Amino acid sequence: MASTATTCLLHNYSLAKSTNSETAKLSERTSILTIVAQKKAKKIRKIILKEDITQLGKKGELLDVKAGFFRNYLLPLGMAQIVTPTLLKEMKMEDERIEAEKQRVKEEALQLARIFETVGAFKVKRKGGKGKQIFGSVTSQDLVDIIKAQLQREVDKKVVSLPEIRETGEYVAELKLHPDVTARVRLTVFAN
Repeated sequence: MASTATTCLLHNYSLAKSTNSETAKLSERTSILTIVAQKKAKKIRKIILKEDITQLGKKGELLDVKAGFFRNYLLPLGMAQIVTPTLLKEMKMEDERIEAEKQRVKEEALQLARIFETVGAFKVKRKGGKGKQIFGSVTSQDLVDIIKAQLQREVDKKVVSLPEIRETGEYVAELKLHPDVTARVRLTVFAN
């Protein structure tokens, strides 16, 4: 009996040893196949605003917003749309067209400024008073009327900057034809 007990014990020991080696092999395999948990992905959408939205942006601006905000608020109200390559291409073409138009307007303003500066002095007649004084004053509307009569060019009186003219003499007026272009025009005021 003692020999059978010893045999069973040896058998159990070898079984346990082989099980431990199999477990070790299994644990080696599982360490190779370890799964790493990923963070929850933030769902963000690239959008283009269709209109000005306070505290968010201006019309035509590219923004990153949360998907839920876009899906639940901006999209149903028609305030934004998702950026696509086609849309980006259209926006780029529109920007180029706008830049070309701005450049054309600036070139026209430069040409008009050259014309005004080469004309010489515009003559303004007023009824004379004592000495060099004239009755009334010369206004920006008077200058606009003279330019229209002599050069057949329309100029808005809001772009004309005149000093206060209440006497005869020579003066310089500035015409702001474009944010980057200012023309200087000479005026000669004399009495009848």
